[in-house]
Amino acid sequence: MNAFSRRGACPALSAPMQTGDGLLVRLNPVAGGLSPGSLIGLGESALRHGNGIMEVTARGSLQIRGLTAESARLLAAEVDALGIAVRTGVPVELGPLAGIDPQEVADPRPLAQRIRAAIEEAGLTARLGPKVSVVVDGGGQLGLEALTADVRLKAVQTTAGVQWSVSVAGDALGAKPLATVDADAARDIAVAALRMVAEKGREAHTQDLTERQLVSLAGWHSFAPPSVLPDISPTRGEIGSFAAGSLSAANPHVPTSAIGESGRAGLISPLEGEMSGRTEGGAVERHRAPIGLFDLNAAHALGIGLPFGSMPAQPLIELVGQVLQRGSTEIRLAPGRALLFLGLSSSACASLQTSAATLGFVTSPADPRTRIAACPGAPACASGRIAARAIAETIATESADVFDTSITLHVSGCAKGCAHPGPAALTLVGDENGAGLVVDGTAKALPAGYRPGYDAARGVAGIAAAIRSARHPGETAAACLARLGAAGVAELYRRN
Repeated sequence: MNAFSRRGACPALSAPMQTGDGLLVRLNPVAGGLSPGSLIGLGESALRHGNGIMEVTARGSLQIRGLTAESARLLAAEVDALGIAVRTGVPVELGPLAGIDPQEVADPRPLAQRIRAAIEEAGLTARLGPKVSVVVDGGGQLGLEALTADVRLKAVQTTAGVQWSVSVAGDALGAKPLATVDADAARDIAVAALRMVAEKGREAHTQDLTERQLVSLAGWHSFAPPSVLPDISPTRGEIGSFAAGSLSAANPHVPTSAIGESGRAGLISPLEGEMSGRTEGGAVERHRAPIGLFDLNAAHALGIGLPFGSMPAQPLIELVGQVLQRGSTEIRLAPGRALLFLGLSSSACASLQTSAATLGFVTSPADPRTRIAACPGAPACASGRIAARAIAETIATESADVFDTSITLHVSGCAKGCAHPGPAALTLVGDENGAGLVVDGTAKALPAGYRPGYDAARGVAGIAAAIRSARHPGETAAACLARLGAAGVAELYRRN
């Protein structure tokens, strides 16, 4: 098995990942954004060296598809020539308007940079799995509540001033709260949590931490001295590098066993974690979509979505060319599969929205395509058994009035479920039997009913028709589906 065919490492520019339609690379600019000229250059590179498909993922990364081993190297050289520095190491993620949003509680960039530096100083990058991540959310118009992360830091306004709420293992609704502290303590708690994860091996996440460890993290700020990171590990080893149960050199009253479960770094697993796939699952659409107009005081940001996170490079190049003509100097990638064009006037935003809609982009947060996850499918992906995105487009057109924000629909070319690893209200999945329907589950589940792949959208239209006729006043589509029952929904799909 060669390096390109091995899953488990992030498909970064220097480490492409094999997918059903060739190699895939994923990149995040260090600067947080791209100039219009740079994005045009990337689109031209995608046309020269890949299959011409570009994507923005659910977590706001840029992807280029359909590469070969040789063309991936050529692409990397052209990225360097464009002057685009890309992030490496443990992802420490910021909101797409970080530092420029007048409504944010605090600029999260300084704290994020300090966390990145502390992670590198502690030597944790090589010891953590590729899916371990940190979110630093300054609040504002486009927060990161929907992103899952191992460690979450959220700026909050308190009587003592701006502080940071620290939680672990989940999105904003599901994460376990630890403490609300100042920036120094927040950094220290975040890195201490990652040290604990590293001790458990490269397959581990903060969800694997014990209650004892969580309690120790929650109390960390009460005993940690200033500048705890250099003191805690004088040899730049791990928190648990002292003998188990011994006292920490930095905190003689705190046993290291209360901080890390093991003092033996040699027990770290060499196995790499698994990536969820090419569209980075983990975002749950519960908050404001990054599509539409955002006020930045002196100017505006306009959010434009890529349908199902994907677009051929040529229309993207054309759109960015128009953005350049309208005076935008920076483009930021946004979680939720969108691009934010900064520095535009109101009139420029209006004309750009019209142009984007004509080119096939998503210009309204109410667009039904924002509630459908779809992978490339056949024929773009060799693993795809059904034309996932063509089916999704048909459903979005024919059943837009039924699928409200209570429902997520997933159309997957195969059982890997790359576009949406988690459960969805309805999942269409391709296999040797055609297009299977999974109700309230993932693409890996056993389908409750089948119909031919070319006819899958008609089966969903039958479900939509039943919702129209059965829905009570004020009832959501999800509640109506629940009343119809999984067996009834599967029968509607099969027979229509």
